[in-house]
Amino acid sequence: MPIQLYHLIAFLVSMTVVLWTIPDVKTLGLKLGIVDRPNARKIHKNPVVRVGGVSIFAGTIVALVMVWLLGGFSALPPHKVKEIWVVIIGSILFFGIGFADDLFNLTPISRLLMQFAVATACWYMGVRIDFVSFPVYSLIKIYWLSLPITVIWLVGMANAINWIDGVDGLAAGVSGIAAFVMLVVTLFMNQPAAALIAAALAGGALGFLRYNFNPAQIFMGDGGAYFMGFTLAAVGIVGLVKTTAITAVVLPYLILAVPIIDMSAVIFSRIWKGKSPFIADKSHLHHWLLKSGISQRQTVLFIYSLTFWVGSLALGFSNIPSGWGYAIGATMLLSWQVWQVWQVWRATHSSNR
Repeated sequence: MPIQLYHLIAFLVSMTVVLWTIPDVKTLGLKLGIVDRPNARKIHKNPVVRVGGVSIFAGTIVALVMVWLLGGFSALPPHKVKEIWVVIIGSILFFGIGFADDLFNLTPISRLLMQFAVATACWYMGVRIDFVSFPVYSLIKIYWLSLPITVIWLVGMANAINWIDGVDGLAAGVSGIAAFVMLVVTLFMNQPAAALIAAALAGGALGFLRYNFNPAQIFMGDGGAYFMGFTLAAVGIVGLVKTTAITAVVLPYLILAVPIIDMSAVIFSRIWKGKSPFIADKSHLHHWLLKSGISQRQTVLFIYSLTFWVGSLALGFSNIPSGWGYAIGATMLLSWQVWQVWQVWRATHSSNR
């Protein structure tokens, strides 16, 4: 069976499992009272089940195990098969940390300590960043800095996806777009192992949008956000950074630029104001857009366009055929979204004068 067919199987199985299990997860969550209740910081008005990440997790893992049982791993080099299993184990543990937080409200420090421990174990087992590109012309081996840089990348991305999960459909859509771009890029870079994980994650994230897009019927919770953030970061390492191609090393940071920049800006803003970076507030990009009078759906579509735009730049820099053509199309789409947001903002502020 062609390896590309396994990628399609992973995508479809993951999406199917998510769509099939969400109603049951929602019903069980309501019965057990595992809901996200409205408060001053949150924008939803009614309690919503917050453990939808169980379905994303189940869909992704079931899809990868099915590909393995069908023999999809047999065509891969042994060291790549090992990387897949390390990413799977790491993603399971990150999901477990988030799911425990959904159930028991863990402290920020306890969550971080567990995340750092899991990320360190993944580094020890081979999922590691060994090179950086600086500025963009050469690769620099980072030696002992590999451990802290890898751990910060894995833990940081898990939390970055969790932090943008503040508007219906935002985290799932951004993760789905990023996973799909990684799927295309890793296939083009001849990294089928990483592409399998990206395909399964893309299917799960996009399937989840059926119930998570505004108005959301279910939230993914910390379990789903940590799972997707860690998995995206790990795919970026094993599929792109480890190829040691100058361009490829930069691509994960470009594909995931939106959550990276959002998280970085929020951390600096909180520290600048003398606040703890771990205390949630309303300083994210989506909060600024909502405060400007932009609707939830328009806010999400704008950030989707921004994510697709940086992803299209990654396609262009990868020298994928027609990659720059996609980038031009994405630029036009983003420009239209910027115009729409500007129109709403101008109309809102004009009426308030």
